[in-house]
Amino acid sequence: MNLLSTWIAALLIVPATLLPILNPLGKVPVVAALVAGQPPQIHRRLARQVAVNCWFLMMGAYLIGSHVLAFFNLSLAVVQLAGGILIAVAGWRMLSDQQDDTIQKAVASTCEQGWSEETLKVRSFYPISFPLSVGPGTISAAITLGASTPTRLKDWLLTVSAAVLGSFIAVLAIYLCYRHAARLVALLGRLGTIIVLRLSAFILFCIGIDIAWRGVTEMLGQLPK
Repeated sequence: MNLLSTWIAALLIVPATLLPILNPLGKVPVVAALVAGQPPQIHRRLARQVAVNCWFLMMGAYLIGSHVLAFFNLSLAVVQLAGGILIAVAGWRMLSDQQDDTIQKAVASTCEQGWSEETLKVRSFYPISFPLSVGPGTISAAITLGASTPTRLKDWLLTVSAAVLGSFIAVLAIYLCYRHAARLVALLGRLGTIIVLRLSAFILFCIGIDIAWRGVTEMLGQLPK
């Protein structure tokens, strides 16, 4: 019974830690803009591919993230700074791109042909999977969780198996939100969608600045006094 309760606790801590950072519902307007005009089957395939990508990113960070950083002699602060800059740049581009009002055009557009398989794979990874969905904040949290796993084989297997299932719960939320992104955005209407997308772009820019600033602050704190 004690073993089961330990496993359940390890299972719950992963989605409880990662889901608030992932915030898939808050990313819905941005995802809807990126896939606007694509047929429903592309939305389904994209959501599935993004979920798979995010699971591998999170589990990779959980299992080997700390070892990779140690191998390249990098700190979490550097990861936060670089990832924050990427997110901020993506948000700034959405905010500053006024040519033909890209967002409005995306919301209003229709498309007879869907993306090719190659295009879908590329766009599902960047920018949707990384850094929009699994960004430096999620990677940092996953690395921290992975670094605290026990060293004894039996306990390690127990904890990792719980983490695998826990991360699956997290990416299931991503899949459901992204799969129905167009439907959720449609409830807002065209004008509401454009407003939410602009606000989401600004929030995305702010998130990037915040993550980068945390990295800078941590690096400054490591300087010798």
